[in-house]
Amino acid sequence: MNSTDFQYQYAASSTLAREGAGSLLKLAHHSEINEVNNVPCFFWGSLTEPYLTARCWITLAKVVRSSFGLMPVSLRDPIVSVGAEKLRFEGFSSCNGVYVRLDMLPEAVDGEYVASGTTNVDFNEPMIHALNLVQKNERVVLGVGQREVSVATEKAKVIEKKVALPNRWIKGLTNVQVSLARMNQLFALNRVQCIQLFQAVPKGNAKGTYYITFRSGKYSLSTLATPGSVRIGGIQRLRLLEGILPWVQQMHLYESEDRETCAAVADFGKMRLMMAFSPDATRGFSGEGSALESLTQQVSNEWVYGLNYLLKSNETFDPTLVSIENDVDFGTMDSLVAHLSAMGLLGYDVFERQHFYRRLPFKAERILGLNPRLKNAQKLVSNDDIVILENRAGHVEARVKGTGVFHTVLLHGNEAKCTCQWFTSYQGKRGLCKHVLAVQMVLDAG
Repeated sequence: MNSTDFQYQYAASSTLAREGAGSLLKLAHHSEINEVNNVPCFFWGSLTEPYLTARCWITLAKVVRSSFGLMPVSLRDPIVSVGAEKLRFEGFSSCNGVYVRLDMLPEAVDGEYVASGTTNVDFNEPMIHALNLVQKNERVVLGVGQREVSVATEKAKVIEKKVALPNRWIKGLTNVQVSLARMNQLFALNRVQCIQLFQAVPKGNAKGTYYITFRSGKYSLSTLATPGSVRIGGIQRLRLLEGILPWVQQMHLYESEDRETCAAVADFGKMRLMMAFSPDATRGFSGEGSALESLTQQVSNEWVYGLNYLLKSNETFDPTLVSIENDVDFGTMDSLVAHLSAMGLLGYDVFERQHFYRRLPFKAERILGLNPRLKNAQKLVSNDDIVILENRAGHVEARVKGTGVFHTVLLHGNEAKCTCQWFTSYQGKRGLCKHVLAVQMVLDAG
């Protein structure tokens, strides 16, 4: 999906300018929310490790300027969320198959968190070039303000730049947080082990799937799956992390329960850089449909609005604790989390095992607009195109009207099957088909 919902307009460019004995980084920003735009400043302070932070920002810029699938490179600026004494910079590759996030912890900066908010930031070429010139002992001040987030080393021309945030980014933010929430840590590598592993990554565009394995005290790559190994499709994407390897204290590797997606978290002590990889280079997170099943349960808009209001301060939160504290059924809370995620409002920190909030526009219409399978499933329900043939403990059989044919849906335990072409092609690996979703809606309503 290449269409856009909105555009960001920058009044000035981001700059990294020399200022006395140090530098000042100003990141130009613009938000879709007027209330956020009108905040004079979100954060202002010094970087405690400017050289390493610059390397991490360069790595983030490398991801958003890359593409590994059929989608051509289309420059998209990352978003930054300020809140809970953290700065989180996030972005996707143009193909939407690589998600990157830099979490700057309280120790990474020495300054003042003036306000909470989420906004796009201008990562232009001159600024990235200037980041490459940051010295190890140089003092760098970061400002995240109303109209600019900049690092200054030279005079910046005041220009107007419009950057479109694609719908697939919102879909990607939804699906990647669902994948991350279902991941478990398998490995933790020290710096030497990281360097040894990355030396084994094939050069060029390697074909097929690789697995990271641990044998005889050493991590290695193999084309064969073994018990406890981590699957990585599109192994060349791993090279995006090479630029920060010399500073890694530990690298934690995670894999989803279905072994389809994986993530790597580079821990530097004061900050963490995470990359999540879709199942294959040709598959973007935007098309995975990971959240669809949780969206079938209908919840009142009042509940969704209420949770959104509760989380507006960009705080991290545990859905289980929120359920207990507010007397909300666990199943309802799962659905509420899914609805907010479907609008791009929630992220997931796999290292801390917590959700966090993004201050993006609350647009309920995005849930159906960005999930056509869910919209088509609701249409099947509205047209009474589902007939439940059998419904007993742990087993459901239904007939669903298709285009000139009827499809059979079987739900047995946690397994779902359908006779449609979508299920035949993907076997449930890219989310549920509209027929299964429709049957689940009928069951939930019954």
